[in-house]
This record gives sequence, C-alpha cells and structure tokens, in this order.
Amino acid sequence: MRVRGLAARAGGWSARHRWAAVGIWVLFVVLAMGFGSAAGRVDVNESDQLKGETHTAARIIDDAGIKQPAGESVLIQSRDGAVEATSGEFRAAVADVVGAVRRTGKVTHVTSPYDTHTISRDGRSALVQFDIRGDAKTAADRVEPVLDAVAGVGEAHPGLRIEEIGGASMNKQYKDAFGNDFQQAEYSAVPVALGILLIAFGALVAALLPVGLAITAIMATMGLMGLVSHLQPMSDTANSVMLLVGMAVGVDYCLFYLRREREERDAGRDAGTALRIAAATSGRAIIVSGVTVCVAMAGMLFTGLAEFEAMGLASLMVVAVAMVGSVTVLPALLSLLGERVEKGRIPFLGRRRRRGGGGESRFWTAVLRGVLARPLVSVLVAVGALLAVAAPALGMKTQQLTLDQEFGDSLPIVQTYDRLNEAFPGGSEPAQVVVKAKDIDAPEVRRALAGFKRQAVSSGASRGPVEITVHRAQNVALVSVPLVGGSDMDRAVKSLDTLRDTVRPATLGKVEGVQAPVTGQVAGNHDFNDQLLGSVVPVFAFVVVFAFLLMLLSFRSLTVAITSILLNLLSVGAAYGILVAVFQHGWGASLVGAQGVGAIVTWLPLFLFVILFGLSMDYHVFVVSRIREARLRGRTTKDAIQHGVVTTAGVVTSAAVIMVAVFAIFGTLSMQSMKQMGVGLAAAVLIDATVIRGVLLPAVMALLGERNWYLPKWLHRLPDLTHDEAPEPPEPARPAEVGGETVRI
Repeated sequence: MRVRGLAARAGGWSARHRWAAVGIWVLFVVLAMGFGSAAGRVDVNESDQLKGETHTAARIIDDAGIKQPAGESVLIQSRDGAVEATSGEFRAAVADVVGAVRRTGKVTHVTSPYDTHTISRDGRSALVQFDIRGDAKTAADRVEPVLDAVAGVGEAHPGLRIEEIGGASMNKQYKDAFGNDFQQAEYSAVPVALGILLIAFGALVAALLPVGLAITAIMATMGLMGLVSHLQPMSDTANSVMLLVGMAVGVDYCLFYLRREREERDAGRDAGTALRIAAATSGRAIIVSGVTVCVAMAGMLFTGLAEFEAMGLASLMVVAVAMVGSVTVLPALLSLLGERVEKGRIPFLGRRRRRGGGGESRFWTAVLRGVLARPLVSVLVAVGALLAVAAPALGMKTQQLTLDQEFGDSLPIVQTYDRLNEAFPGGSEPAQVVVKAKDIDAPEVRRALAGFKRQAVSSGASRGPVEITVHRAQNVALVSVPLVGGSDMDRAVKSLDTLRDTVRPATLGKVEGVQAPVTGQVAGNHDFNDQLLGSVVPVFAFVVVFAFLLMLLSFRSLTVAITSILLNLLSVGAAYGILVAVFQHGWGASLVGAQGVGAIVTWLPLFLFVILFGLSMDYHVFVVSRIREARLRGRTTKDAIQHGVVTTAGVVTSAAVIMVAVFAIFGTLSMQSMKQMGVGLAAAVLIDATVIRGVLLPAVMALLGERNWYLPKWLHRLPDLTHDEAPEPPEPARPAEVGGETVRI
C-alpha cells in the first residue's frame, strides 16, 4: 500500500469537501482579523529593543515613572556670517521665536540661548529650546502649529536662517514625505503581481487565484500579529516585511500548485487526476519549502533584538498561513471552478501557452542542452562569475546610516541637521547618562556629578554644555552630554567610549550603589551593532544546520542537502557583492539613486541572509522535487535533470519575475535602507532563478550523476519524510506527448 503524503491527503480531502474547505478558510481569516482587531497590537517598546546599557537606562527611567517630553530646538543663524548673536537684529529674532512658540500653547519650558548659553563658538548661531506638551510618542501629531509659528518668524527676518529641528519635527517630515511612499509601494505590489500572472496564465480567473489567496493569507496574519503581539511585541517594520514576504511566497506557492494542475490537464488527464497529481507533487514541494522558509525566518529570533524578533515571527506566520492555504483551500477552489479557471482568457497569451505543450520552456531547453553537454565548463564559468560578483562583499562596511546618508538632500530638515551639528557638534544627538542612586542629593553623589560634568569636557568627549536634570523624588539624575563628532559616527563613538570607559569610572563609578548607564542615539546605535554582530554566528549556524537537516529528511539524499546549502550560500554571497558594489563603492549607484551612501546599513546583511536563504529554498525544492520525481519514474539522472528543469522553468521564471518586481518596488523608495533592501532582494532572486537554478544546479547534478541520491547506510534510520506518490497514469499503456517528446506515463 502506497504511503500518502500530508499534502496529498489535504488536497484530496479539500477536493471532496470543497465548500467546507473554502468555508473553513474564510472563517479562519474573518476570526483572525476579528480577534486580532479586538485584542489590539502591542508595539515594541524602546526599553525592550536592546540589552546592555541602553536597556538598563530605559528601565531605570520607566521604573521611575519619568516621562521625557519631546525636545525641540530652533536654530537661529546668520545666513552670510555677518550678523552676530549679540546684535540687536539677532536678539529681536530670538525674542520673536520665543514669543511665537509660547503663543501656540503647544510647548513648555521655552528657554532663551542667552540664559542657557547655547550660542556657538563663532558667535553666529544660537538655539532656542523647548518641549512639546503631552506624550513624546505622539508629539509629531501636535508639532505642526509650532513649525508654522517658527516659519512665520523666519519670513519676518530674511537676513537670518530660522529653522526648527527635533524628534517631533523630524518624525513629522518623515511621515509626510515617506508615509504615502510606503503605502503606494505596498499597494502597487498587488497590481504588479496580477499583471505578471495574467501574462503567465493568459486567463483572468487563474491569475486572480494566487493574488487572492496571498491577500487573504496576509489579512489573516495581520490579525494573528495582533494576538501574538501580547507575547512578542510587533512593529510597523515587521508589518511591512510581512506584507513583502507574504505577497512573494503566497503568490509563488499558488503558482507552483496551479501550474502543475494545468500542466497535467493539458497532458490529457481528467480534472480529478490532475488535481491529485498536483497535490502529491507540487503540494508536497510547497510543504517542504514552507517549513524550510519558516525555519530560516525563525533564525531572527536568535538575535535577541526585539525588532528582528518581531520581523522573524511575523514572516514565519505569514509563510505558514500561505503554505496551509495553498494545500487546502486552493485545491478546493480548483475543484469548484473546474474549467472555469480558464475564464477571462487573453486570446494571444492563451494560444501561446497551449502551443508550448506540457509546460516546457524552449529557451531553457536550449540552455540546458548546452549546460548538460559541458557540465564541468558550465560549473566553472557559473561559479567563477558568481564569485567575481560576490568579491566586493569581502570589503563590506556596515553602519547605522546617518540622516544625510539615509535621505540625502530630499528633506529640508537634513540640511538643518547638518548645520546644527556644524555649529553645535553633538547637539542634535547628545548622549544621556541616567544616574540612579539611593540618595541623589547625597554629598558624594553631587560631587561625582559635578566631577563627571567637568571631566566630560576636559577629556575631549564633549565641548558642552553638559546639562544635569535632577528628579529628587525618584533619586534619578539625567545628564545630557553633546558628543564631539556629531554626525561623524566614528568620532562620536570614540567620544562615547571615553565617557563610558574613562570619565564614568573616574567619577560616578567611585560612588557605591550608583548606576550610571550611558544611552542616547549614538549609544543605542553602538549597542545595536554590537548585539547584532554577536548574533551573526548563532543565527547563521541555526539557519544552515536546520535547512540542511530538512533537505536531508525531505529528499533522503546527503548530496542534495549539501549542494542545496552551498548553492544558497553562493546566491547570498552574490547578493552581498552587488550591494557593496552599488551602495558602498558607488558602481552604477546613479541608476538607483544611491550616490554618496558609502556603507551598508547594519541590520541588512543578517536580514538578507535569513530572508534569501528561506526564499531560495522555494525554487530549489520545487526544481529538485521535479527532478527526483522523474528519476523515480524510471528516467536516467541526466534525462530527469533536463525534464525537471525545463518543465519547471516557466513557473520558476514567473515566480521570480513577481518577486523581483515586488522587491524592486521597495528599491524605488527614497530611504536608502529600504532601497538597499529592495535592490538586494531583487538581485538575489534574479540570480537564484537564472544562474543558480537554470545553469549551476543542473550542471552540478549532471556531474554528480547517481551520486545525487547518495545516502550513507548509517543514515537510513532517519525518519522518511519523502512520502512519494508516483502519479498514476490515466491508462497504463498510453504514451503522452510532453514538450514534443514521447514519454511512457
């Protein structure tokens, strides 16, 4: 008796109980969205983002109940350098700014630069500082009247540059400039995918099925994210990544299943048999691929970074939901629709597909003929080319992008940020020392604070002014220290290290019972980088080892497992090389609007590795499953390779084009980090679907021959997850035409 695999059983049940399967799916989506909406989403808290000093400082502030308002500054500066801060014109402008922001009723603690001594060394720039009333997290929603008031003062004093900058005003500009940008990118992914599917299938109904299932999978996952967020907080970034991954894999999985079902019907099988074959073959490939992708996404949970954990869990969930939907509701819908899946056929595309016969690709047939004729030459050329592309990655430089690197000159506030840092180095992103003591007013603590203030400047870490705010009721003091280096991250980190390793031990560190973690933007970036680098080895090891084990168990071949890992690593390496060449070295950077970046954003290499390693398995599992199926049905290994690659080339190409198009949309955004992510993902998928799966995989398998299916005897005791179902022929003795080749099925 033949062992029926999980995908075959699921597909068979869904086809027999089609209305029940569709109803269960719809109910699941509705309930997930309903419960998720009712529960609400818990977002990642800044105090949970990092471990180490940044986390400790945030916890002290939270436990003390200190609500830090959103601070804003107005830079008043002579445009030509001729007007000094002591002049009457300058003083009048300062007074006008102070009065204007007070009259808005939206601010508190307004201070004049003549009282706080926030005047630049050259005497031609000054800062008016104040706080936005209310919760700092929502300050961006209330800052517009203040911005308008400052702009009005600026118009009244044309000889001076009067500009506002701060957390609230910066967030507002980001939202205004890029909020719609992100939404349009996410929304445009659907019509782009639909257009490509129309070309691939030549029929509207067939094209709508994958998009519809991907969208419902995303909707259900959004609801699940709300529920899960009470255990693992989520974020807007995790939501965007989930949409990206959900659209890519959701469409891909349906595409694999639907193309196989149509291929079998085109070969003369009845609808029921075609559906059973698709369930047993493509359905199984979807499950193997989905589980492998989920394992890869789970690697992000090992970073210890809340944002990465949220992205990993959200991606994992949408892949799992899309996988389940593809092997359950899709066969039910295909059974319900029957021949109506061809409705809305586009005549020219429909005729072209039928002339192709059997789903084989003439282009890839020609390519495979040359590859299989000279497999060693093909391997050497392909590997050499990919290594050359990957070579720039050896000099990869990662860092948190500064404001001007991230946005260039696309935002006016970037120029304000640069001018502020030039006039007041470190003033826009000061370090903050959170001092917790048993008695913050104790003489030894006060002496230590005074000593820290002096040495912060004398050590060269800061040029001042160092400001101390004491919260006596909570026994906490907050020390603001502008760091020398400003927007120059390397210099700013050196100043931070001086504070942490020299100034603090010599002052606050000598008082027993005092905690003094140093936090702030520079410290947060530095701690993030350290923690991320520390998680690289465990994440890489987890993803590679578990992917290897899944491939070993799913194909029962040590060779297939090893080659799959090596090919995926080569694909990821090539993607890294392209990223470094474009965004770090600037080769062709003007083509994607990435001039002058000079570095790769810190989080991207690890993120890309996890995402790409998972997504690459889609194509690998699908192609190798088809090759193995042909081999088990009696073909020679060489014939099986050619049959497997050319019959899957169409669907892999369509899937890759969709992925590349969706990812490339994110490459058009103005934020360099999103641009890098989009370009990296698009380039990797393109390389993977063409050079890797179309040339290198068949060439390597041709060289290995029967050794492709090698499994040492001592591994025969491993669980057998193959559950192969060699699809039964319609009539045992009837030959069928497949791509112009007569084969016995």
